[in-house]
Amino acid sequence: MAFPCNQFAHQEPGTNQEIKQFAQEHGFSGILMDKVDVNGPGAHPVYRWLKEQSGDTSDLDWNFAKFLVRPDGSVYGRYSSAFFPNALRPEIDRILSENPERPTKGVSTY
Repeated sequence: MAFPCNQFAHQEPGTNQEIKQFAQEHGFSGILMDKVDVNGPGAHPVYRWLKEQSGDTSDLDWNFAKFLVRPDGSVYGRYSSAFFPNALRPEIDRILSENPERPTKGVSTY
């Protein structure tokens, strides 16, 4: 899931519809949510929860910070924007091997 955010150098000033159109034109095939704040008092509840559950409530450093969530909904980890998504593959494989009965549909490493 991707949550556009305009809190990082105002790089996402468009409307939700403009952002969706841009993403489609550039081949994004994931789930694109509405634009939200991820830091500060107006942070979306999803991000407040992800931070709390990860054990690191500090502000996200930049766009493309990542949280890996287990099939049961618990947070496995928090990763900075500098962490390449494909590098999460071993963790994803480990999580899925812990829950072999869970479907893998929807799991993506980009």
